[in-house]
Amino acid sequence: MPPPLFDARVARTRMLSPSVRELSLSRVDGAPFAFEPGQWVSLVLPSPAGEIRRAYSIASAPRHGADASSFDLAVTRVETGVASQTLHSAAVGDVFRVIGPQGLFTRPRGAPPALFIGTGTGLAPLRSMIDASLSGPETTPLWLLFGARQQHDILYGEELVELTREHPHFRLEVTLSQGEESWTGRRGYVQTHARALYEELADRSPTPPHVYVCGLERMVSAVRHLLRKEMELPRQVVHSERYD
Repeated sequence: MPPPLFDARVARTRMLSPSVRELSLSRVDGAPFAFEPGQWVSLVLPSPAGEIRRAYSIASAPRHGADASSFDLAVTRVETGVASQTLHSAAVGDVFRVIGPQGLFTRPRGAPPALFIGTGTGLAPLRSMIDASLSGPETTPLWLLFGARQQHDILYGEELVELTREHPHFRLEVTLSQGEESWTGRRGYVQTHARALYEELADRSPTPPHVYVCGLERMVSAVRHLLRKEMELPRQVVHSERYD
């Protein structure tokens, strides 16, 4: 069956970084929006050449009650990108056609311990998975390795730090590739730290941890090579989704 098609209205917006804007959308018909954490939607957007479709990972966990029809997207502004410019200039109340949910990059509740590795808006589906897991009773170790250029590029930073306080089994590691002198955290690309973190998590876990990787193709390819070729992890424990 093809994925559902529906209209969604912009309920609120906020800047997550100088170049990334979050859009909170709600179905116009008020129906619940059911999806699996990690899935994505396509937006049908106007352009000078006609309608275009662009895929965006859902950055929020499935919601319930009065908020069941809503979901969040994180959109990077690209100077030459018609879609991103449209979404960065969208106002509260604007309505877009949405197709979805779609995608198989998901993590079911109760799955083995996980190391999430993301850069940029590749954090979006990982945030969805993490929030969904932390909203329930499971206490499976969940570790996130997030890479950014500088501190102002850290998406959902305060929120993620707060999650580490509320959930001892959630661990956050941030690495900056162009960190300021004042930065006291990890430095370099995520692939520099992935092996050590995975091995540390594996030592503490009764079952082999799974790895969920999302971001630009160059990063995802480098991390997958490390995990699958150098570390020889089984294909079944390495999950990835890449952006152009």
